[in-house]
Amino acid sequence: MKILINEKGKKFLAGTDDLHTDHGYIKKEEITSSTPGDVLKTHLGREFRVLDANINDYIELMDRRCSIILPKDLGVMAAYTGLGSGQRVVEAGTGAGAATIFLGNIVGETGYVYSYELREDFWQIADKNVKGFGLENVTIKCQDVVEGIDEENVDLVFLDLPKPWEVVEHARDALKSGGYLAAYTPYIDQVKLLTRILKKREFSDLKSLECLVREIEVKDKGVRPKTRMTGHTGYLTFGRKL
Repeated sequence: MKILINEKGKKFLAGTDDLHTDHGYIKKEEITSSTPGDVLKTHLGREFRVLDANINDYIELMDRRCSIILPKDLGVMAAYTGLGSGQRVVEAGTGAGAATIFLGNIVGETGYVYSYELREDFWQIADKNVKGFGLENVTIKCQDVVEGIDEENVDLVFLDLPKPWEVVEHARDALKSGGYLAAYTPYIDQVKLLTRILKKREFSDLKSLECLVREIEVKDKGVRPKTRMTGHTGYLTFGRKL
C-alpha cells in the first residue's frame, strides 16, 4: 500500500485507479511500478513523492464517516493494559474501524480481534477499511454486544460505547483471569458510573485518566508550546479481572 505526498505535505492514498488532484493526475501504471522514495510528476509537472503507507497514514486517509479515537488515547490504552503480540481482544463500538485496525496491528498474525458494531452502515465501512489495510486477524460482527459476548478467555475487552456499564458483566465472563477491561468515554459522569459498576463486579486495579498532548513549536527566534493543543477527547477507565 502506497501514499503519495505533494510538495506541501498533503497525503494521498494510492488506489487501483489514476490519482487525480488539483495539481494534475498520475497514471495508475506509474504508481504501481514505483518504489518508495521515487518522485512522480503529474501531467502538469507537479511532484509527488512515493512512500509505503504505515498504519497512521492509512487511518488518516481511509473512509471515516464518524469520529475516531486518536492515537494518543489508543497508545495509552495499549500501554496500560500491556497489549501485545498473540493476544485476543474483544472490541465494541467499531465505528469506522480505526481502533480495530490499531488493535489488529498490535496483536499481529498470532493474535485476534473480535469487534462488535450495532449499526450496519458503520459495520460496512469498518469491514471495508480493515480489509483495505490487509488484516486477516479481525472479525467484525454486526451484533449488539449488550446481548452478550461470544468469545471466552480473551486478554482485553475494549469498549467505546455510550453506556459501557451495560457490558461489564459480559466482559467479566469473556475475560481470562488477569485480563483487562478498558473503556473510552467522553464524559466524567460516565466514568463515575462505570467505576461504581466495576467495583461491584469485583474488578481490581481500577483507574481512570485522560491524555492531553501539546506539541512544541520550534522556530529560529525561540521554542515554545504551540498555542493550540489536542486537549480533552475522552477519558480512559481500566479494570482488571483477578
